[in-house]
Amino acid sequence: MTTYTDLLASLDRKIDHTIDAHIPETWMQGRTTYGGLTAALSFQGALELVDDIPIRSAQVAFVGPVGGDVRIIPRLLRRGKNTAFVSVDITSETGVAAQSIFAFGLARDSSLHFDDMPMPSVRAPEEIESFFDADRPRPGFTQNFDMLLATGDRPISGSKETSIGLWMRHLDPNTPQDATAILAIGDAPPPAAMSMLSMPSRISSMTWMAEFMTDNIQTDPEGWFFAQHTTQLAKSGYSSQSMRLWNRHGEPILVGRQTIAVFG
Repeated sequence: MTTYTDLLASLDRKIDHTIDAHIPETWMQGRTTYGGLTAALSFQGALELVDDIPIRSAQVAFVGPVGGDVRIIPRLLRRGKNTAFVSVDITSETGVAAQSIFAFGLARDSSLHFDDMPMPSVRAPEEIESFFDADRPRPGFTQNFDMLLATGDRPISGSKETSIGLWMRHLDPNTPQDATAILAIGDAPPPAAMSMLSMPSRISSMTWMAEFMTDNIQTDPEGWFFAQHTTQLAKSGYSSQSMRLWNRHGEPILVGRQTIAVFG
């Protein structure tokens, strides 16, 4: 099994700032790479061009299946005194498979300081059983994470709840607490709408937007983060959800939105 840090160490960086990568089966979700890893690899491409300014936001479009041998191609769109924008394509033999835009921005003095993102009051991870049932199949990529269901219901349970809350962490003990690792784990929970389904149905992420709330991504030594995903609309075969992430200390780390196709 290829760990998260081993996978990043295997990236073949070229002199023209492109990166060649191979996606192992243990990071796949069906016929495509797990979306969080797609975002994380795209971000690695962006860091080839901008590595001295904090990341502020990521916009990722999952254009087609990502798997096997891929190339990561970054392009600097603009760099100013305080900000920079980088677009990144992930391509395979069939063409563009994912396309992203990353916005970077230096911290600046401001009289405005406002935070209205309190973390829900939930049980500690030590008090919760695993999200996964040993007797049921699970997506291959989830073997790389520890996930605990704190609020809401399990997928395909016919739930009336529109939100799920999970404690999550990388299982690789060498994983750094940085923006790449957050992107890699931020998309790990199943869409909240899956809990409302009464029978199995195929789903596919279409887009993911994430905004970073801090320059200092730190949590407890055990690596736990808490995620809350909330379905706000589900109709015509698509679902739109909000996504929020805190560290173990209740400090906001990331907010996002996601569009999901639901086939059934």
